Amino acid sequence: MQTIKNVMSRDVQVIGPDSTIREAAQQMLNGDFGMLPVGEDDRMIGTISDRDIVI
Repeated sequence: MQTIKNVMSRDVQVIGPDSTIREAAQQMLNGDFGMLPVGEDDRMIGTISDRDIVI
């Protein structure tokens, strides 16, 4: 059975909590991502996905 480390994305892009919805949508479109982790002070504080916003 495969482990998570075998299938996870390694080139992760993070967006800040003060970024706009438009910036998040553009970053997702540019990188072909379905979600972005939201980070602040070297901590993941949440996620935003294409299901959370209309792209």
